[in-house]
Amino acid sequence: MSKKTVAVIFGGRSPEHDVSVTSAAGILQNIDREKFNVVPVRISKSGVWTYLKNVEIPVSPDKLESDGPELFLRNPSDPGFLIYENGSLEKLDMDVVFPVLHGPFGEDGTIQGMLQMSGIPFVGAGTAASAIGMDKVLMKEIFLQENLPAVDFIWFLRKNWTKNRSVIINAVEKEIGYPCFVKPANAGSSIGISKVKSKEELDDAVEKAAMYDRKVLAEKAVNARELECAVLGNDYPEASVVGEIIPGNEFYDYDAKYQNKDSKTIAPADITEEVSKRVQALAKKAFSAIDCAGMARVDFLFDSEKNEIFLNEINTIPGFTPISMYPVLWEKTGISYTDLITKLIELAFERFEDLSRSIFV
Repeated sequence: MSKKTVAVIFGGRSPEHDVSVTSAAGILQNIDREKFNVVPVRISKSGVWTYLKNVEIPVSPDKLESDGPELFLRNPSDPGFLIYENGSLEKLDMDVVFPVLHGPFGEDGTIQGMLQMSGIPFVGAGTAASAIGMDKVLMKEIFLQENLPAVDFIWFLRKNWTKNRSVIINAVEKEIGYPCFVKPANAGSSIGISKVKSKEELDDAVEKAAMYDRKVLAEKAVNARELECAVLGNDYPEASVVGEIIPGNEFYDYDAKYQNKDSKTIAPADITEEVSKRVQALAKKAFSAIDCAGMARVDFLFDSEKNEIFLNEINTIPGFTPISMYPVLWEKTGISYTDLITKLIELAFERFEDLSRSIFV
């Protein structure tokens, strides 16, 4: 079979831009170059798409912040890119896109909808699943509808916080209590999250979360270990071994994830086989509940004293940085980083072929 051309798209208009760039560097360095040609596509923080045609792979993340000619998507009858350089347009063909865009404008269904409209196969979840996976309110409500265990939560709009602050504070204290976690509904990498231990801390926590989204959640804090399970597949997903996060801070915030060297990941986690099987089963159910595709990392809270497992969230574009759990968990399960990338690209073609059977006009 001839080599396929893969456009790896990264960066983006998101607070997680830098994490995305680091994830992309990992994928570019581990993709099977005997099977795939690679087109690195950077989206700047202002939203400009550029073709990094002079980047040599393997590459460090800082080299991926360089400039290049602008790119534009072509139409579904002739899918691909147009390169705009020196006042002229040139075609750039590719077979599949691998979006490595974390957070808003990338993980939330926006780029997935654009690619689907352009007739281009892409790795990962579709528009609806991406939007649901990104929006913690919609995600948790679907989990509860499917009888999947989630911690107690309430949510409110940023505008309502401004108008009815005392009402919301009373609701948090009555329905959730302290300690609790306050977070933006649409954000990742623990950006905007605070652990609140008293009424005095609540105001600042909500203001911080509201910087990143119009919807804010308050969730009950449980005394639990943080477990993660990776899922791979389309309609018949498979689950990896279960890993555990030991945060270097009080909880797994942005600093603990990417900067604090005291944070540790353990894979496989030191849990019983029974707990591991329950987590794997719940991970696959959560994946199917939002109609996910390709990949996801599902995060759990495990109260070992009560033997209770709670679904925390599902991440439809998990991290691919050197310390990210998604590739690590699959490597511990028996799939190398390189083979994992190949499998994800194959699943993208499988999903695209299935979707192409539907009549749209």
